[in-house]
Amino acid sequence: MESFVINGGQRLKGDVFINGAKNAGVAVIPATVMSSGVCVIDNLPNIEDITSLIEAMRDIGAKCSFRDEHSIIIDSRSINNYIAIGEPVRKIRASYYLIGALLGRFKKAEVALPGGCNFGNRPIDQHIKGFKALGAEVMIENGIVKAHAKELIGANIYLDVVSVGATINIMLAATFAEGQTVIENAAKEPHIIDTANLLNMMGANIKGAGTDVIRITGVKELKGVEYTIIPDQIEAGTYMIAAAITGGDVTVKNIIPKHMDPLTAKLSEMHCSIFEGDDFIRVVGNSELISTNIKTSAYPGFPTDLQPQMTALLSIAKGTGVITENVWENRFQYIDELKRLGCQVTVEGKVAVIEGGAKLTGSKVNATDLRAGAALVIAALAAHGRTEIGNIRFIDRGYESIEKKLASLGANIVRIGEGSTSENISFMKKTV
Repeated sequence: MESFVINGGQRLKGDVFINGAKNAGVAVIPATVMSSGVCVIDNLPNIEDITSLIEAMRDIGAKCSFRDEHSIIIDSRSINNYIAIGEPVRKIRASYYLIGALLGRFKKAEVALPGGCNFGNRPIDQHIKGFKALGAEVMIENGIVKAHAKELIGANIYLDVVSVGATINIMLAATFAEGQTVIENAAKEPHIIDTANLLNMMGANIKGAGTDVIRITGVKELKGVEYTIIPDQIEAGTYMIAAAITGGDVTVKNIIPKHMDPLTAKLSEMHCSIFEGDDFIRVVGNSELISTNIKTSAYPGFPTDLQPQMTALLSIAKGTGVITENVWENRFQYIDELKRLGCQVTVEGKVAVIEGGAKLTGSKVNATDLRAGAALVIAALAAHGRTEIGNIRFIDRGYESIEKKLASLGANIVRIGEGSTSENISFMKKTV
């Protein structure tokens, strides 16, 4: 198992380029299943979740070839299989988008229940509700979701809870349903808009993406297109927080600043200096950070995927911060690992109270999920001494070359392989 070794205390400075959005890529790739032509998807992040999804696409017959490191050509005309139950499907949460795409194309789908980060109960009941409303019969047998329909008919669907996954999945299936489908209480996240934009370029008729009411008028065919996905707001936010915790001066490039509003507002409250341009944000840290309170919620609220990173930042700020997690019921399971670095956090249910002013020190810790791993990296950047982070396969699921990007900003970080130890790395700079 590989690990990251970080000697903390380096002030980050420079520019960092943000890759395409993971959450957009894992929705856009399954959408190409429905195309009668060849699709080219650009600006894909080179991360494990994308790799696993491409393997799943190949397993059902799609021809996938990389044009370059961040661009893939997908020919779905050769797909002759509506069953996706292999290991690549089981690895990642977003593989459930294959249900909606396959159901739309073949009127039947059998897809293994997905994996992904384990930080709470994430049912797919709203997905199933939507498929049934469109006329499908759906059952779960032996860990496999089985859906089939003689035909799909548009319907009015009200989501009982705001669900990004259900919104996208229903939108995929409804694209080929006869008549009009209306999704009410729909999620509004940027990657929902991105998926809808792709489908519309392919020939779909989707209106209202980004609002809480989406209207889809069914079509008979989707053509092939070339499409560039949006930048990753969570990757961008992670580097912005890394700049803040190290008192750094970092310009985060290739982003949509509007997507970052919830985070920039909180960093400003904490007395960071924020400078925005058309496609960049510059964050300048402050040696006297002031604590703040955060409540996570669906977009455009504060994203749950930046909650662990902000917990790390609040641990060194002056005063007491409170984070209320309103999206997942068990997302604080990483707290014990942060405590090993000196963070002072108390958790009661969905609320974490962070006593600021901690003097972080290096230790040996393990990532428990993707964003928790990023939080450990951020805390380690500010800690005195050496930190070794294990289970970095979680981090690799969502961050491309994070150690190289941080090193380019001045961080003292290396990746070590199984059998290596932090003690025998002679090329690391000494902590200053």
